[in-house]
Amino acid sequence: MSVIDPLRDRARRGQILLAYGQIVLGSALGAAAYPLFLNANNIAPGGLTGVAMILHHFFGFLPIGITSLLLNVPLFLIGWRSSGPVFVIRCLVATVLFSVLIDLLPLPTLTPDDPLLASLFGGILLGVGLGLIQRGGATTGGTDMAARMVHKRFSFISVGMFLFAFDFIVVIAAGFAFGEAKATLYALINIYVCSKVIDVVIIGLTANKACFIISSAWEHITERILKDMDRGVTQLKARGGYSKREHPVVMAVIARSELPRIKQIVREEDENAFMFVTEAYEALGEGFSSLSHEE
Repeated sequence: MSVIDPLRDRARRGQILLAYGQIVLGSALGAAAYPLFLNANNIAPGGLTGVAMILHHFFGFLPIGITSLLLNVPLFLIGWRSSGPVFVIRCLVATVLFSVLIDLLPLPTLTPDDPLLASLFGGILLGVGLGLIQRGGATTGGTDMAARMVHKRFSFISVGMFLFAFDFIVVIAAGFAFGEAKATLYALINIYVCSKVIDVVIIGLTANKACFIISSAWEHITERILKDMDRGVTQLKARGGYSKREHPVVMAVIARSELPRIKQIVREEDENAFMFVTEAYEALGEGFSSLSHEE
């Protein structure tokens, strides 16, 4: 056995612990959104938990969390083969924790008479929780597995289309169940905010930029980025659509704070250069976050 194997095993165990740590923390934060903001304001944020809220409204003896769990379990059992045991086990852990904590967390309602604030802050808290769970390699809903199975059988129905349609139906049904159209509108606000926060948690705030530079002085620009900025550079093969001439496109991923510096370098080397900058939502590897920390 080489020395590298124990190190890899240790790193692997660390990644697994980190994943389950994110799942536990995410489940607690996401579940807290319900007693703090959503339940008292009749805001059903889609999914099977939204269905559980509707059932709780009609049958008060059915706790929201436990009902959600009972609705999810059959989908997990069906999706065991198609999704793989590792993914299903993580999702089952997340779903059990999430569902149970919705009922058990002894938290007061912070916005009992302000559904707008409830939809906004409930969406933020729920989004942080679900984002952490997804970073841990899991989800809290069997609907994701159902969507995958439907897509596998009917390829023209995408996973996103199925989930959107299901959430839309749940939100509309909640509006009828709670007897007010406003509940539907607040739920839509909550879903939108939640989805945006999930994106931020998963891919991070856009702190990095990807710069693409087309210039006849590409050699000098490359050298200065490497030496002056100590950043890596990739040269992409390209050909002008009009001139038909081939020359490389210089690509560099940099921190946002370094953008003025790279603009200055390009300006000094070639005022006629063409440069465009895009968001690099997450940069992993040398000079940025370590790839080994990702699960």
